[in-house]
Amino acid sequence: MAKKGDWVQIHSIVLKPEERSDSLPEDTKKHPLEMWVKGWLQADANLGDEVEVITRTGRHANGKLVDEAPYFTHNYGVLVPEVLKIGDMVREITFGGDR
Repeated sequence: MAKKGDWVQIHSIVLKPEERSDSLPEDTKKHPLEMWVKGWLQADANLGDEVEVITRTGRHANGKLVDEAPYFTHNYGVLVPEVLKIGDMVREITFGGDR
């Protein structure tokens, strides 16, 4: 159970497919417009409950509680050895000689 004041993430559907603009590409408008927001929970809740959060910018948002204490999980991909060589070359050009 998440407690009031916990940092959480919510999810909501902003527009259903039938509510989306006709000017969108077909493969886009057949999907809902979704929103994921992080903020401070305004009342104790369980995952899946409809809740209200206040974001870091002070905005109030409502949605389904989907995560407690969310964090970033992205990265910059696998190592590209050529990038290491480029870094060495730039250091050599900029500072000369050994590291």
